[in-house]
Amino acid sequence: MNNPALLNSLWRSTAGEVLENTALNEDQVVDVVIIGGGFTGVTAALELAEKGASVTLLEADDIGYGGSGRNVGLVNAGLWMEPEKIEKILGKTAGKKINTMLAAGPEQVFSNIARFGIDCELTRTGTLHCAHSARGLANLKDRLRQYLARGLKAELLSREETAAKTGTSIYRGAIWHQDVGTIQPLAYVRGLARAAVSAGASVYQNSPVVSIERKGSRWRVRTPTNTVEANGILLATNAYHRGLLVGNATPQYTPVYFFQAATQPLSAETLERILPERQGCWNTATIMTSLRRDEAGRLIIGAVGNIEGASSGIHYQWAKHRLRQMFPYLEAVEFDHTWHGRIAFSADHLPHMVKFGPNALSIFGYSGRGIGPGSVFGKAAAEYLLGGNEEVLPIEPSTVYRESLTTAKSRYYELGATVIHGLTQLV
Repeated sequence: MNNPALLNSLWRSTAGEVLENTALNEDQVVDVVIIGGGFTGVTAALELAEKGASVTLLEADDIGYGGSGRNVGLVNAGLWMEPEKIEKILGKTAGKKINTMLAAGPEQVFSNIARFGIDCELTRTGTLHCAHSARGLANLKDRLRQYLARGLKAELLSREETAAKTGTSIYRGAIWHQDVGTIQPLAYVRGLARAAVSAGASVYQNSPVVSIERKGSRWRVRTPTNTVEANGILLATNAYHRGLLVGNATPQYTPVYFFQAATQPLSAETLERILPERQGCWNTATIMTSLRRDEAGRLIIGAVGNIEGASSGIHYQWAKHRLRQMFPYLEAVEFDHTWHGRIAFSADHLPHMVKFGPNALSIFGYSGRGIGPGSVFGKAAAEYLLGGNEEVLPIEPSTVYRESLTTAKSRYYELGATVIHGLTQLV
């Protein structure tokens, strides 16, 4: 992109929660050390501290720097994948377990917001999964059957009903997921970190880990200046792992970029037409598009694409073109903020947990659905590290997990998004 001033995150500009930026400055001995300050790591720190454990969290940058603070902010139940596919891959019993646990993810998030007074632009009017084609609508009908069979609150909207909720007539219908909503993701994760500190956790920012090793009965984690020794360890770096030499713990995934662009605040008249109830949206296209509003009335569009790479101009112009297609009545579209984050895609589109040593877990591979699952996995990991009971975990951890051709697959995703976004502008 030619304008570096636009390469800034709306969430960083508007997050009300602010944390004291303290780096690790002393050696420590604790019950558990956590590496990574996103949804998973911070949730685990909060859970551990509330249960009376001593816990130190180390974040290389600042809390929410990675995917958690760059998220679209849709608080949905479950994973992207249909529940029946999950049960087919994992088996009926294991699949039902993770589906059930992740269905409770949104309520865990909303409970945290209420309990700790987190100011994060919460809405609870639901989210919309929109059909971009006839095939997409057929998929939504099948998904709805699966959701209703599992007790989730959802409804299939007609084309006209979808247009009324979104302000655009391009979709053939949508699943309205109820009892879910949207948040300002960076404000939420910062609020969780504040709550964890209040509960007794030690949270350090700008404290990159340079080595992890097993010494006797403890784990020893080093930063450039100090050392933390702990009985248990959680590696929660996901798509922002920095290449630590930790063997089987190293997250294995395909990095995929997802960007967002936010308009200037829209007029009151326009806001009566576009997402008047402020549902967050995503569609059924292979190169997915997201759409939502923030509290100030900005319209935020997102899609797969790297806006700092060679194709940045194509993605940026596509976003403007797409909004004009969707909302022809919009005034001239200008973006005040654009940013992107990395998604850790796994080959099977499932999260993975690796038990890389005694009382040690590595969690990664949320494949684009991080808020609810990250919260559920973080809380469960804390319980496991305290008691050693694997039954509390959403999935059975493995001792080794490997993925191949991740660089090639990442380039393939970026090429596909570039081609689709380029061709769309020719229509």
